[in-house]
Amino acid sequence: MKRLLLLTSLIALVPLAAARSLSDIQASGTIRIGTEAAYAPFTYYQGKKLTGFEIELAEAIAKQMGLKVEWIDKPFDSLLIGLGQDRFDFVIASHGITAERQKAATFASPHYCSGGLIVVKKGGPKTAAALKGKTVAVQVGTTYYDQLKKLGGLKDVKTYPQNTDALQNLRAGRVDALVSDRFAGLEALKKDQTLEAGELLFQERIGMAVAKNNPGLAKALSAALKKVQANGTYTKISKKYFGEDIRCE
Repeated sequence: MKRLLLLTSLIALVPLAAARSLSDIQASGTIRIGTEAAYAPFTYYQGKKLTGFEIELAEAIAKQMGLKVEWIDKPFDSLLIGLGQDRFDFVIASHGITAERQKAATFASPHYCSGGLIVVKKGGPKTAAALKGKTVAVQVGTTYYDQLKKLGGLKDVKTYPQNTDALQNLRAGRVDALVSDRFAGLEALKKDQTLEAGELLFQERIGMAVAKNNPGLAKALSAALKKVQANGTYTKISKKYFGEDIRCE
C-alpha cells in the first residue's frame, strides 16, 4: 500500500530510535505490533475485538516465539515511519514488498500473495483497457497508486485515507472504479451485491516489516511463520477467512 515515492524521504526526516532487538523483546515478554484495523478481512474490529487473518496469524507467530502481543492501531501511511521511531517492533498490514519499501524497512518472508483487483459497480470498467479516461480510487500510500499511474490514460487516481472510504466513494458514483487487494475486494463483494470484480492488474508478495537496522527480528519472524505454516495453524486461519490457503507458492 501507499505513497511509496515519499516514504524514504519522510523517514529520513524523522529522528531514528534504536529498534528493540529480539533479545530485548524476549526479555520483556511482549512484542509490539503495528497495524491499521480497517482492512477486512485482514485487520478489523468485530465490535471492540481486533480480529482478521493477519491479526490471528501475527498472534500465532508471537505464540510460537513465546511472546504476548501488544497491538497498536495507526493509519496505514504512518506505519513504516513508526518503525523508524521504535513505536512498534514490527508491522503487519498487507504491505506489498517493493524495492522502494525495502529502502525503508526490512521484510520477513511473505505471509501471503495477492494483487491489485479492479472493483466496480455493475456495468463499470473491469479491465485495464476499460479504465482509460476513468477516475479510479485507491487507499492512500498503497502500491496500487503507482501501478495505476504506470497504466497511463486515466482521467484521475483519487486517494482516500482508508479502503472503506474508497469503497464509499465508488458506491456513491464519485469514482468509476476501485483498485484494492484481491481478497479485500472480494470481501467487499460479499457484502454488497451492487459491486462486481474486474481483472487482477498485477500480483504482489505481502510481508511483515521490521526496522531497517533489525534484521535479526525479521529472521525470527520468518522462522516462526515457517513453523506455523508447517504445523497446520496457517492453513486453519487462512481457510477460516478465505476458504483456501493463500500462502505464496
